[in-house]
Amino acid sequence: MKTINPKYRNGYFQQIEPFIGVGLIKMLVGQRRVGKSFILLQIQDEIKLRYPSAQIIYIDKEDYQFDDIKTYVDLMNFIESLPTTNEKKFLFIDEVQEIESFEKALISLQSNSDFDIYCTGSNAKLLSGDLATILAGRYIQIRIYGLSYKEFLYFHDLTDNQDTLLRYIKFGGLPHLINLRNDEKVYYEYLRNVFDSIILRDIIARYKIRNIHFLQNLIYYLADNIGSLVSSNKISEYLKSQKINLLPKAILEYLFYSESVFFILRVRRTEIVGKKIFEIGDKFYFEDLGMRHALIPFQQKDINKVLENLIFHHLKTNKYEVFIGKLGDKEIDFVASKEGKTVYIQVAYLITDEKTHDREFGNLLKIEDNNPKYVISMDEFAEREFKGIYHWSVRKFLKEFE
Repeated sequence: MKTINPKYRNGYFQQIEPFIGVGLIKMLVGQRRVGKSFILLQIQDEIKLRYPSAQIIYIDKEDYQFDDIKTYVDLMNFIESLPTTNEKKFLFIDEVQEIESFEKALISLQSNSDFDIYCTGSNAKLLSGDLATILAGRYIQIRIYGLSYKEFLYFHDLTDNQDTLLRYIKFGGLPHLINLRNDEKVYYEYLRNVFDSIILRDIIARYKIRNIHFLQNLIYYLADNIGSLVSSNKISEYLKSQKINLLPKAILEYLFYSESVFFILRVRRTEIVGKKIFEIGDKFYFEDLGMRHALIPFQQKDINKVLENLIFHHLKTNKYEVFIGKLGDKEIDFVASKEGKTVYIQVAYLITDEKTHDREFGNLLKIEDNNPKYVISMDEFAEREFKGIYHWSVRKFLKEFE
């Protein structure tokens, strides 16, 4: 039986709520343990209020009692074996990618107006390529992330302050942490177990990885190089220095596998003038900083790149499309766009001297358009405007920027 916190994630619920009872398949996708199952149960609570006599069918592919459901045929046989009623049926499948050719069953069930279908998945390629074509027009997809900072405060009943922000940075936003003893060793033991599950089940088993040692080294490399420009050639050169020979093509495949399970997130570079997207030299950030710190302990010397990861995650949870900006020989940390709105963001630890001030504000001042521009730092009382550029504290940004 899964431990469930009674607090709801209303932001995601509001995205799903208009589609309750509508004949579209609802797909909730995201990394393992970010709270997809919790949201499914939240939806069930709402359905019970709206349809008191509805038949709810819940299949959790992480529960041993559903081990026999391996293919779409098994799924159909299971559903057909259930007692029939004239009431509307709501089908929930947790980790649907564990069922071979699941889409065949979903299409068949969707054609029956009695069924309203909700699924979760932990693979970004769940609905890509041919599968997306098969289900085209039949589904909506909602990306689920770990807790935002505001959700973290709410779930853990915490007051916003610098110590709380540091706790969020160190341990991340996986919802299940609330069910554990407030102990760093306990948290990191859980996070390492989640990491092992993602690596073993979602990457190694699914993609039949043989070079497990390299996969682990690659993830450690990315964890140590958050916010740095990364290419397969650069990684290959690094590996050669470690007496490991691996072709760039193989490195690209392993990066793809790690991205596909939402463990790492790729950010491409774009020219601010001309909007050209660069094909090489991307940056990678982690879905959850707690996972990163379970692999590489948090150190103060890493604070700049960790803050970048934090701000990036916040932008993604607020449904922004995010790029690294290039302006001549200058770099803008993030160019974020949503619904026709674009913002430019620079991230710094502290603005303590004129040199740092000139660098962070100066890069933004070179952008000639009138879109909003922000410098975000850990300066606790930062809240001012300089030549049209907003200087906000990290905490203010995480609480107020949407």
